[in-house]
Amino acid sequence: MLHSLGLLSSSFLLDGKTEQLRTFCRHRANLLHNAASTSKKMQKYLRLLNLRLDVVVNDVCGLTGLRIIRAICDGEANPQKLAALRHANCRKSEEEIAKALQSNGRTDYLFTLQQELDTYDHIQNKMMECDKMIALMLDEIINNDENKKQHHIDSKPHKRINKNTPKDIDLNLKSYQMFESTDLLAIEGMSHATVLAIMSEVGIEGIKKFPTAKHFCSWLRLAPNNKVSGGKVLSSKVPKGSNRLKIAFRNAANAIGNLKDSTPLRDFFQRINFRKGRVSAISATARKFGVIIWNMVVKNVQYINPEGYLFLDQKRKLGIVKRIQKQITKFGLTNEELGIITN
Repeated sequence: MLHSLGLLSSSFLLDGKTEQLRTFCRHRANLLHNAASTSKKMQKYLRLLNLRLDVVVNDVCGLTGLRIIRAICDGEANPQKLAALRHANCRKSEEEIAKALQSNGRTDYLFTLQQELDTYDHIQNKMMECDKMIALMLDEIINNDENKKQHHIDSKPHKRINKNTPKDIDLNLKSYQMFESTDLLAIEGMSHATVLAIMSEVGIEGIKKFPTAKHFCSWLRLAPNNKVSGGKVLSSKVPKGSNRLKIAFRNAANAIGNLKDSTPLRDFFQRINFRKGRVSAISATARKFGVIIWNMVVKNVQYINPEGYLFLDQKRKLGIVKRIQKQITKFGLTNEELGIITN
């Protein structure tokens, strides 16, 4: 009865293709979590073997780390030979690596290390299969729509692609086509993982279902829940609850806070961080992400550095100038009346 009268708002539901893409991406995220857990276990058994590989390399599952771990599992115990396997980009020298690889030779720990390495390789193979399914689903969504298929964008070599990014998928091009000429990667701090989360969790049709950016941010659980009684604000905390897209936006906001170069979003993050702390700054910047993305996708507005990100004194100055210009136009004042001398 209430539905027929329009008194109940509809729930947010994805279309069939986007829902399938979401299933693949969420499964891939679970595989990444399992791979990270396996990596920690390998690091544990390396320490028990008196091999402090984690001290000399940033990631034990990186290029240098995996080479050394595979050699250890194959029976190599010579520190100099193990250190010689370092990748050319490794910051530590062979001498420093060799000092950290003095093994005690415990066979039980070697066996468990080998088991965890096999598990890690198995997860990586599963992830590659999942990447292929994601690529097929993206191609199916884009190729069946001529409006999406016609768009093209140049690559962004400055955007870092880490080892957890899906392989053999040009997410820069796919996202540009998926959102019909909207370049989400133009936003500073936006990573390939965040773009993939947007494509799989809501998609272009999903974002367009929200009438305003405020509705979108409220669905993300990023908008403050103002409780007012008698004209007094009792509480303005962000409501509890989370979803994967909110987590992705918060991770992107955290990356914004770590930027060294001054950008509009970083300046916004630093102002909130100075007044309310980093946790509030992450939430506020994540909400700002939601507003920007909704306007880019729904209104087809390309990302620029808007006036809303200027420092407070700059905004006040700009507001004063605009008010003065309006008054001059309203009363039709001339240069002579204003006392402006022109040559």
